[in-house]
Amino acid sequence: MAKLSFNNHPDPFFKALKVKVDAYFSANNIERSGNRKLHLKGLILTVSLIALYVELVFFTPVWYIAIPLCGLMGLNLASIGFNIMHEGVHASFSKWKWLNTVSAHSLNVMGGNQHFWKLKHVVNHHTYTNIQHMDYDIETKLLRVHENQEHLWFHKYQHLYWFLLYGLSYMAWIFYEDFLKYFSGRVNPLAEKKVLANNEQIIFWVSKALYVILYLVVPIMVLGFAKTMAGFFIMGITCGYIIAVVFQLAHIVEGTHFPQPSKEHNRIEQEWAIHQVETTADFATKSVVINWLLGGLNFQVEHHLFPKISHVHYSQINKMVKETCLEFGVVYLEYPTVAKALRSHVMHIYKLGQIGLDGLPVLAVPVLSQPVLA
Repeated sequence: MAKLSFNNHPDPFFKALKVKVDAYFSANNIERSGNRKLHLKGLILTVSLIALYVELVFFTPVWYIAIPLCGLMGLNLASIGFNIMHEGVHASFSKWKWLNTVSAHSLNVMGGNQHFWKLKHVVNHHTYTNIQHMDYDIETKLLRVHENQEHLWFHKYQHLYWFLLYGLSYMAWIFYEDFLKYFSGRVNPLAEKKVLANNEQIIFWVSKALYVILYLVVPIMVLGFAKTMAGFFIMGITCGYIIAVVFQLAHIVEGTHFPQPSKEHNRIEQEWAIHQVETTADFATKSVVINWLLGGLNFQVEHHLFPKISHVHYSQINKMVKETCLEFGVVYLEYPTVAKALRSHVMHIYKLGQIGLDGLPVLAVPVLSQPVLA
C-alpha cells in the first residue's frame, strides 16, 4: 500500500499551538516527562496489584469479598496499563530511557506484548487515527464504527452485544491476538511481514509463560480449578471492559470524523494536527479521580497532539488547545462526563448498525447526548 500523507504545508494550527506549549514548559522550567507524583502513583499501583494477588491467592477471603477484589484487581491492571505501560511506550513516564523501557514492559506483566502494541498503537494508531485500513484499532468485523465499513447482518445488534465483546477483549488480546501477530509476522493483515528479533522472541515466550504460571498455574495449585477460573474471568472481563471503553470513548463517539484520503494522491487534505483534533474526543476532563485512574487518557486530544508529553501536564495543555481551536475555527470535541461519552458511543454504534437495513439513514436516529464544542 502506498504511504499515506497529510497536507502539512503549511501547518499554522500546530505551529501556533506548539509555540504556546513550548513557552509553558520554558517559563515554568519543568520536564515534559512524568514527575514524582506519577512515579509515586506507579509505585502505588504496583504494590496494590501485588497485595491483591497475595490476598486473593494465599489468604482467600469469603466469596462476597473475593468477587469485588477480583474486579478491583482488573481495574488495577487497567490502571497500570494506562499510567505506567502507556506512558513508558510513549517514552513519557520518565526522563530516563531505562525507566521508560521498564515501564513499557509492564504490559508483559499484564499478559500482553509491548513490542506488538507499540507498533500497532504508537506507529499506526497515532499517525493515522480513524483512517480505514491504516488505523487497525477501528478494523474489526464484529463492530461497524464508521460508514465506510461493510455492513454485516449482525451489526444491527451491536448496540446490544458490545458490552460482552469489550469484556472479552483483554483475554482475546493476550491469548489469541498476540499469538496471531507472532506467527503471522504482521501487527495487522495489511502490514508488511517481519520476523521478530531473537531477543523479542525470548521476551514474548518467557513473559507469556510467566503470566500463565502466575495467574493460572499457581492459583489452581492453591485454590483449585473452579475458583481460579472464576476469579480470573472476573478480573479479565473487568480489565478488558475498562480498557476497551476508554479507547472507544476517545475516538468512536458522535462527532468524531473518519476521513478518507484522496484517491489521486493518497493524502488527507489537511494538516496532521487538525486531523487529530477532528478524530478524537476528550471526556470528563474536570474529574480528578478519572484523570488519576486513566492516566490522562480522558485528555485524548492533548495526548494525540503531544504523545511524548506526560499526562500530568495535560490539564494545562488543554487550555491552550481550546484557545487555539477557537483562533483557527477548529472544532474541539469534549463530553463532560464518562456517562455522557459512553451513551454517545452506544448511540454511535447503534446508528452505524442500522444503516443498510430498513433504509434507515443516520439522521433519522435521535442524538441523545451532546458534546461540548469549541
